[in-house]
Amino acid sequence: MDTDRQSDRHQTDDSVIFYRLSLRLGDVEDIKGLVIRLQMSNTFYESVGQNWFTLDSVHIHYNWTHEATFNATEVYAPATYSYHCQHVSSLQKYDTLLVPSSYTDSSANWHITFTDFQIQAFNVQSNKFASASDCATFFTPAILMGLITSLILLLVLAYALHMVVHLKHIDRYEEHKTTVYFPRTPEAELPDKNSV
Repeated sequence: MDTDRQSDRHQTDDSVIFYRLSLRLGDVEDIKGLVIRLQMSNTFYESVGQNWFTLDSVHIHYNWTHEATFNATEVYAPATYSYHCQHVSSLQKYDTLLVPSSYTDSSANWHITFTDFQIQAFNVQSNKFASASDCATFFTPAILMGLITSLILLLVLAYALHMVVHLKHIDRYEEHKTTVYFPRTPEAELPDKNSV
């Protein structure tokens, strides 16, 4: 595999810089001249006061004349960080971060998945990734179920405390107390033989 980093420095009014990373894979099975190009941009946002990089598109060039293009605008991170995701894919089971740019070209025939994907286009130091901005959302299904279970338990606890606070002492039975009569048995009335 041969990597080739090409930069097309294109400045606009928003100070956008475009970069392209090409992965030349060569011949893979029946596919000749396979090249995967990642088109990225670095944009300064005044509202947050920093640069963010975005993976704009993924281009697959194969058989020297065919191309499949996927838009990837949901892949972004601050320019001082790298971007990491367990799956960057065009499949729905992995949240579809890569969307075919057109269903009329050959991209509809491709399904692409990058596993344990990490990329950093800008501010690379010592050939190592910076701290990663991960794609995992805060509300995963496990966290959501834990929050719902906690809410249910809190509601049960609140109801139990409410019931305990509103308990009343039952004293109506104590007002009509009667003396308890214990009948004596004939054996209890007889004197003890050893006491004489």
